[in-house]
Amino acid sequence: MSVQQASIYVAYSEVHGQGVFAARDIEAGEVIEVCPIILFPQSQLAHIRQTVLDDYYFDWGEQGEWYALCLGYGSLYNHSYAPNAEYGMDFEARTIDFYCLKTIPAGEEIFINYNGDVDNQEKVWFEK
Repeated sequence: MSVQQASIYVAYSEVHGQGVFAARDIEAGEVIEVCPIILFPQSQLAHIRQTVLDDYYFDWGEQGEWYALCLGYGSLYNHSYAPNAEYGMDFEARTIDFYCLKTIPAGEEIFINYNGDVDNQEKVWFEK
């Protein structure tokens, strides 16, 4: 089964330098992007944390023993506590999938909640 992806692009963002934007109106419930991943084990995390990739990986797996580098635009979505999109992990397909929560007009930046849960208001690691 193939999924047609919404039109998106990367551009300058006032939030964090660069971000992912809608190239056309994206409707609620629509798949924005399906991103393949590269998995790495917890034993390699210390090495990743010493690189620029430290801010770009996702926790992976139910026990937290793996991490994932998200390909495509997946690691470039910026954070918001009032996101217009969410992500889910497809462990079988080994993808991180991004979905539209509410209509996103063309030209608007797409945001996700880095905490994984749309309603989670806990501070994220880069906030003090």
